[in-house]
Amino acid sequence: MAPSQEKSVRPVVIIPTYNEKDNLPVIVPKVLELTDADILVVDDGSPDGTGELADELAAQNDRVHVMHRSEKSGLGRAYVAGFTWALARDYSHILEMDADLSHRPIDLPKLLTRADRPDAPDLVIGSRWVTGGAVENWPMNRLWLSRGSNLYVRLATGLRVHDATAGFRVFRREILEKIDLSAVQSHGYSFQVDMTLRVDEAGGIIVEVPIVFVERTEGVSKMDGPIIKESALRTAGWGIARRRAQLGRLVNKFRR
Repeated sequence: MAPSQEKSVRPVVIIPTYNEKDNLPVIVPKVLELTDADILVVDDGSPDGTGELADELAAQNDRVHVMHRSEKSGLGRAYVAGFTWALARDYSHILEMDADLSHRPIDLPKLLTRADRPDAPDLVIGSRWVTGGAVENWPMNRLWLSRGSNLYVRLATGLRVHDATAGFRVFRREILEKIDLSAVQSHGYSFQVDMTLRVDEAGGIIVEVPIVFVERTEGVSKMDGPIIKESALRTAGWGIARRRAQLGRLVNKFRR
């Protein structure tokens, strides 16, 4: 029996998939059990039958929905499609969650509870790099890549966020409605940095909640060299643009 959420909260968990047939039957029942959230599986034409399995799960529970996309076109595109679907319905909170069980379903109630606090944060990030956060089963090179990437993001952009690359997060509906989702062009893991920057630039409140990130045990990681390169280059560009804007505001202030 799922614990009841406050009536003010009607969440949907967006789970992008590509060849996640082994993990989907595990994660979907767990999310349904631990929360009152609906689920939207966004499948990018998985050749292993993940999309068909998602349809079977949806037929068994009306809280599960499926979006079929014809080809693999990147994490960012999948999430933007999911956001657009959710905003066309009356969901109050829209969550991102990986299908590979690296994001523990047991942490979902904690994220949702924080999202519904009186300060009404616009973005709640499940963070590996705040006090209480942790990673499990990561090799040292992966750990330092993530740590270094987040330090790079902070230095380049000035964001006061410890885990801007995290993909376990809750958006308040109102902040997504302020963002021009059609302008989001980032595809891979840079998408998470991109959206964090857009929330910040829209004046949104961003908070981080510690979570434990567990390295996937089934399937193949989507992290590769081109994705890392894209993230680094895009972050550099965003950082330059933000610094220029900050300098422009400072110059205008002194001209008054």
